[in-house]
Amino acid sequence: MKMVRPCFLVIDREFPGSISTRKLVLETAKYNVITAYSAREAIDTLRIFPSVSGIILDKAIRDMPCADLVREIRAFDPGKPIVLIATPSPDVCDDADHILDIYTPEALLEVIRKICPEDASAIAARTKELEKM
Repeated sequence: MKMVRPCFLVIDREFPGSISTRKLVLETAKYNVITAYSAREAIDTLRIFPSVSGIILDKAIRDMPCADLVREIRAFDPGKPIVLIATPSPDVCDDADHILDIYTPEALLEVIRKICPEDASAIAARTKELEKM
């Protein structure tokens, strides 16, 4: 069975000595992930990997206002689904397709399954198949 797993660009704040927990959640659920740790890096990454299935964006990204980043992403690809993790921040950024006011791994995965329902079903079926081996 040939399967191409969806790939998401995670735009997250960089913390010393750690990687994005969102990246870990998505990879554990068997999605592919590319991570950018700044708005500028995210835009450059989209130019290299324009076919990502969607974008997971931490509202508190530091080098550009969130709303400006969403506008730049929309200018590049108006149909690209954007999931906003709305961490506490004075920035107004409500132009995303999906907004998670409270981040939990389950809430993120639920949104991802809505973005790619056929792929989510295929991943679940493949996981069951592997469990039988």
